[in-house]
Amino acid sequence: MRETYYTGAYWPARRESAEQCARRAETFFRLLSDCDSLFTNWFEQANSIKKALQLQFEPTYETFLRFFMSRKYNEGAFGFSFGAWTGHKEDGQGGMVALSCGSAVTPPPNNCLLHLPAEEPGAEHVLTTQVLIQVLRAMVLAWEPADGGVFSKAYQDLRDEPASKPYTGWLMYLSRNRGEVPPLPEPVRVESVEDKGTLIILTPERFTVGNPAHIALADEVRTLLERAGLLTGYNP
Repeated sequence: MRETYYTGAYWPARRESAEQCARRAETFFRLLSDCDSLFTNWFEQANSIKKALQLQFEPTYETFLRFFMSRKYNEGAFGFSFGAWTGHKEDGQGGMVALSCGSAVTPPPNNCLLHLPAEEPGAEHVLTTQVLIQVLRAMVLAWEPADGGVFSKAYQDLRDEPASKPYTGWLMYLSRNRGEVPPLPEPVRVESVEDKGTLIILTPERFTVGNPAHIALADEVRTLLERAGLLTGYNP
């Protein structure tokens, strides 16, 4: 069975207007397009592939403002929701974005998810630390989340982590409001994302549950972060 991955960013209740969310969305898609050529063409989602392929859009501020002002994507008190895909009809070769933003409801649905390609050729050049660091940075700079990361669904199934805490990922992001990241074991690498927070990269190679050393490292890092008090609920 193939191991699949996604990138996610999550943030607490934060009421934002259609204009504010449109500006953030434009920033995210612009930065994402610089990460890999896979993320240069986008289509709205629809009930069929044929119809969706007729809904290509340019990810500009004006486009997102039109989307978020429409009934289709306006969720009222729950903010705005939107989905897009890269137009790759072949199963597992493209990418898909699911976005919820602008909500002040508690618990908030605010998040940005990017489902990553699982099959070649997309997986070969996207599922690398070099590309995924850029992808996660794009999410952080655009959405200013409390936490996020690049996650293996297989590891999540293995550990069944609480939904109320940050997940353990191949890459992890924690905002600076959570506190200082403690020393972590090799080969873990830590770097700053401007003044927003800290990026944690567990392994330079692709993380997989098929490697017992990767599982042990992920478990150890999570324990250290929990002891440092960094994996509690959202800070105000």
